[in-house]
Amino acid sequence: MTGGRALAARFKPLLGLCLMVALWEFAFRMRLIDPVLLPSPVQALSAFWHGLREGTLWVDFERTIVRTASSFGIALVLAVPLGILLGSSDKVYQALEFPIDFFRSTPASAMFPLFLILFGSGEGTKIAVAAFGAALAILFNVAYGVMHARKQRQLAARVMGASRLKVLTDVTLWECLPQTFVGMRSGVSLALVIVIVAEMFIGSTDGLGQRILKSQMVFDMPDMYSSIFAAGALGYVLNLLFIVVERRFVHWGGK
Repeated sequence: MTGGRALAARFKPLLGLCLMVALWEFAFRMRLIDPVLLPSPVQALSAFWHGLREGTLWVDFERTIVRTASSFGIALVLAVPLGILLGSSDKVYQALEFPIDFFRSTPASAMFPLFLILFGSGEGTKIAVAAFGAALAILFNVAYGVMHARKQRQLAARVMGASRLKVLTDVTLWECLPQTFVGMRSGVSLALVIVIVAEMFIGSTDGLGQRILKSQMVFDMPDMYSSIFAAGALGYVLNLLFIVVERRFVHWGGK
């Protein structure tokens, strides 16, 4: 009985996928939407498999992954130290709170013209604008984690003679790790979204975003839906990867 429950729990995430496909198939069969605009799930899956077999989907998939990973890496390197600085100093936080919060509230797509002026229409623009959006999400979560580190543990470390730097590295940074991972998950998801949108509108010849746009322009709806599915699957896998890493290395969070 216990084994059956464990097996059911393992496959529970698939229920949502099955429900989505069932609703899609129902809408297609009942002609709730023009079949030209909404092909059947079988047609979309066939287009997905065809793209994989041809290799063209793999190329676009790889380009989007590389851009997302590059922008996320840049965001991580810049945002974590600045987030620690903001969270550990009230004066610095108050001085920079408005400009950072202002840009965090500005849609990344609205920044495309600025980044095009600064970096041109090449590869660097897509990575830079995605890194910008991801960095702000990571930065605020790191700062929040540092500011809300447990004061009792910090005080206990000081009582035992630890220096301010030692308290920061051995207590505060560990305390803020759970919130940092929240920021990293948000950041990588945001980086993927911005990269795909940038691939659509900033002079791209490859990537999932450009593939979706091209398919829509020539009314190849099965390929468009299969590309959307590939983008969604990539986002889901990235999020799942961070959850697994977080459970492995920050299992003590909240305790």
